[in-house]
Amino acid sequence: MTLAETAKVLPYDLLMQQLDVSNVRELEDLLINDCMYSGIVRGKLDQCRRCFEVQFAAGRDLRPGQLENMIQTLSNWLMTSENLLLTIQDKIKWADYMSDTERKHKKEVEDKAEEMRKSIKAEMDVHGQQEIVYSETGALVMDYVEEDQSRPKRRR
Repeated sequence: MTLAETAKVLPYDLLMQQLDVSNVRELEDLLINDCMYSGIVRGKLDQCRRCFEVQFAAGRDLRPGQLENMIQTLSNWLMTSENLLLTIQDKIKWADYMSDTERKHKKEVEDKAEEMRKSIKAEMDVHGQQEIVYSETGALVMDYVEEDQSRPKRRR
């Protein structure tokens, strides 16, 4: 990786010397199997020129002068992460508040509906002329019973 970071064209002789490889076949196997397949480097093997042309090399070491930039980059990342966390926590609090508000509103509406049902039932019971029936959805269905209470009906 260090060699690939410093030069774009690496002669086989230099690579064999640095990597302690005895022949070209071992060098090519090392470059292909251990370096290219694992993603450490990408490039082309040029057998005519006896070199390796580097297209990409994964970095591993910081060069002098890069440490401050790395510290600044990591500090920015940390600050952004903390801000994102605070934003997410605020959204969770807002969602909890809205859920509580919705739950309270639903309870108030249900209580008012129940109060109205009781009120209507009480009024109907007082007049005795209507029968109250609630449907499956809780809607009020009123059946009016027409009776002449002044005299009984005769049957024929």
